[in-house]
Amino acid sequence: MDGIVTDVAVGVKRGSDELLSGSVLNSPNTNMSSIVVTANGNDNKKFKGEDKMDGAPSRVLHIRKLPGEVTETEVIALGLPFGKVTNILMLKGKNQAFLELATEEAAITMVNYYSAVTPHLRNQPIYIQYSNHKELKTDNTLNQRAQAVLQAVTAVQTTNTPISGTTVSESAVTPAQSPVLRIIIDNMYYPVTLDVLHQIFSKFGAVLKIITFTKNNQFQALLQYGDPVNAQQAKLALDGQNIYNACCTLRIDFSKLVNLNVKYNNDKSRDYTRPDLPSGDGQPALDPAIAAAFAKETSLLAVPGALSPLGIPNAAAAAAAAAAGRVGMPGVSSGGNTVLLVSNLNEEMVTPQSLFTLFGVYGDVQRVKILYNKKDSALIQMADGNQSQLAMSHLNGQKMYGKIIRVTLSKHQTVQLPREGLDDQGLTKDFGNSPLHRFKKPGSKNFQNIFPPSATLHLSNIPPSVSEDDLRMLFANTGGTVKAFKFFQDHKMALLQMSTVEEAIQALIDLHNYNLGENHHLRVSFSKSTI
Repeated sequence: MDGIVTDVAVGVKRGSDELLSGSVLNSPNTNMSSIVVTANGNDNKKFKGEDKMDGAPSRVLHIRKLPGEVTETEVIALGLPFGKVTNILMLKGKNQAFLELATEEAAITMVNYYSAVTPHLRNQPIYIQYSNHKELKTDNTLNQRAQAVLQAVTAVQTTNTPISGTTVSESAVTPAQSPVLRIIIDNMYYPVTLDVLHQIFSKFGAVLKIITFTKNNQFQALLQYGDPVNAQQAKLALDGQNIYNACCTLRIDFSKLVNLNVKYNNDKSRDYTRPDLPSGDGQPALDPAIAAAFAKETSLLAVPGALSPLGIPNAAAAAAAAAAGRVGMPGVSSGGNTVLLVSNLNEEMVTPQSLFTLFGVYGDVQRVKILYNKKDSALIQMADGNQSQLAMSHLNGQKMYGKIIRVTLSKHQTVQLPREGLDDQGLTKDFGNSPLHRFKKPGSKNFQNIFPPSATLHLSNIPPSVSEDDLRMLFANTGGTVKAFKFFQDHKMALLQMSTVEEAIQALIDLHNYNLGENHHLRVSFSKSTI
């Protein structure tokens, strides 16, 4: 390839339509028959050459069918789980890119992995194959932006001294202790699912396993990468970030564990290396439609900086989750369904009002319809997809009137009201204008007090004349046993503990909004505290 000046942009035309601009490639077998260079724009500069497409492994990979708006960072992120990325060339006009890895082994691993799992960027499948070229030589003046991104990523990825001109904190240059991260989520006003975590953390490498659980009333997760370096990068970039605007803050540490043992694949735990695992406890594993949606959503998160996958604003992450129909966000068009199907109800006891009260703990119930021909089932329409998700995650499997209820997303978009003049025996009720909605006011402190059903209830709006004995007797009359009681200092609020969660659910249904006199209506919610 003597005689070609590196600042002349050339491209190689070959069977796979591999086209380069802004670079010269070193290839051991380039047979150049003619060179045509035109001056108007990089993408017109081509050379016609014959390259035998033998598909032999190479550390340079050719990536095709990229979405138009895709960034260098997103392309680099495809290679990071497999090893160090040493160079990149983006061909924006052609929707193609070349990615060079440090070793041929890393490239082979990457091609093998993505031939089994089709890679997606921004919801579109992309195609990865070996390039005929063994090395990528790019002209840095033409490729400055890509080089800057690569430098930033490399600074975090390597544990050597930082590249000049980039500042990397001390923690970036200490070796990672473990491939397992312990994640705690603070201010969790919106549900964070296992899939949302997978989506965010996959930016930094292949996530092998995730286990989620609640400890000390906090949602926590253990997440295992294939390589401690990936865990290091993720911790560096994500610790202290919010998943959604002003809430759901990630607190990340290295776990003492170096390997997770996952027994079941369901919405609480997942081993991505073993799709054959059972879902456990008779519950289906993740709904296939949702699983498919998430598989497509691998890269919707905005990546404005080299390593800031949560995007600014953080609504980008929410949009990704919402697009997969799992989480709805105010101000983000939510794919999440607002209508829930509740089944296995006690048809002798249940009423639209009792469902309104219980589900109203997790969102503003708009309409309730107990099904005319199947009175152990009901449709409940919430104000948005986020609220229906919250209600479903907190109430599915709880006991109401002695029966374990099942809560799933309904295929209905709305709950129909009966036609004018048609008597449906009071089975359908419209609560759209109810004064009892807890979440009407944006930013209401009620958003901060959403907890799973618990035996301990939080009571508020208690008038001065009502005593502990009055309240104990009132709650004992709902059919349960009051185990403990404690007034707050001002006597306007109290904690009251029933003997079981089921009894507390019953008491909340019966006594939320109960008139205590003096124009005080009792407010009841679940508490995270114990007495």
